[in-house]
Amino acid sequence: MNRAVALRLGAFAGALALAFGAAYAIGTAVDPIAAADTTTAPAHGEEMGGMEESAAGHGEGHSESGGQLPGLAVSEAGYTLTPATTFYQPGTKTELRFTIQGPDGKPVKEYTETHEKDLHLIVVRRDLSGFHHVHPTRDANGTWSIPFTFTAGGTWRVFADFQPAGLDRTLTLGTDVNVSGLYIPVPLSEPAGSYSFDGYDVTLAGTPVAGKESELTFAISRGGKPVTDLQPYLGAFGHLVSLRGGDLAYLHTHPAQEATAGMKGGPEIKFATTFPTAGTYSLFLDFQHAGAVHTAEFTVKVGADGSAIVPPKQLPTTKAPATKAPATPGHETTPHGH
Repeated sequence: MNRAVALRLGAFAGALALAFGAAYAIGTAVDPIAAADTTTAPAHGEEMGGMEESAAGHGEGHSESGGQLPGLAVSEAGYTLTPATTFYQPGTKTELRFTIQGPDGKPVKEYTETHEKDLHLIVVRRDLSGFHHVHPTRDANGTWSIPFTFTAGGTWRVFADFQPAGLDRTLTLGTDVNVSGLYIPVPLSEPAGSYSFDGYDVTLAGTPVAGKESELTFAISRGGKPVTDLQPYLGAFGHLVSLRGGDLAYLHTHPAQEATAGMKGGPEIKFATTFPTAGTYSLFLDFQHAGAVHTAEFTVKVGADGSAIVPPKQLPTTKAPATKAPATPGHETTPHGH
């Protein structure tokens, strides 16, 4: 082999090495599992992704050193959300099944209870319609399952909110599932200070500021009268899930006041939460009254320097769309959505 040929072969081999190296780097950067497993997330209770505890309430979540927010990755800290299938038919009751794979590659069987449950499951379509907060059951092998009906075609996001035994913080993992059929996106409602459904009127007041703790106050009335006998639900008088438009980053917030059997709450429920960035968020408030769990929905636009939600009387009322399902008796084993 002459010198010229040898030089050409050497240059070709070098180019191949560079190409494979670049491809590996790109693949690692975009793989949510690889990205999640290469760093250690801060312990529960530290400020995490703009969410921290306060006297008025607390937001549960975590972020990695790179700023990863809850619900954006399918795997974190060695734990992976693994659905039994990612393909479903609309309008048909089916079994939604999944496992949480632990660092050893086996289904997790031991959990630390949070808010009276080992795991909270949130299911919502990517356009933020069809919100459900449900609680599946776990068998002896570590498989979670719940009867579930996907109401329409499209891509749906499934969030598992839980704390594995031995881990000092909660995790929220998210994955997409596909529902066949015609996809007709539902536009978000415009920001409003009041939401009316099933005879209830829920008003919202507060001043959310991106990156800073904000207090939000929900006031509940029925038939024009304040509701003063809210019932405890999962250890609180209200649960608030906020999802960021676009990527559906997840914030789960509970009020500071604990609620036990026999206690009565209302008409106001206060939360302190931190919206990590400016943008549009969908807020879903769960509360229990007269033996049934209800969900109020709000759209909030958060600015970088404060976007006040002005007093409800100055804003239009958002009515629950007629196409959405009525409230179910509870969230324990059946889907619930509005």
